[in-house]
Amino acid sequence: MSDVQEEASPAVPSHPEEIKSVFDLRLGKHVTLQGSARITPAGVISAGIAVAVMTLAMGYLASSTMRRRQ
Repeated sequence: MSDVQEEASPAVPSHPEEIKSVFDLRLGKHVTLQGSARITPAGVISAGIAVAVMTLAMGYLASSTMRRRQ
């Protein structure tokens, strides 16, 4: 048996509506950070829902903590 690994071509996106971003962050003279990100519209919506749920949960915990102290 032979293992054949196929690599996806970086020029062809895996999703037709894929959003890509590349950035360079420079901190001082000696530190440079480079990064890139890919996300689909469904990923943006999922991330937004996750942030909303976490915010609601943290708000509930904060309000219940304040009620316990009184």
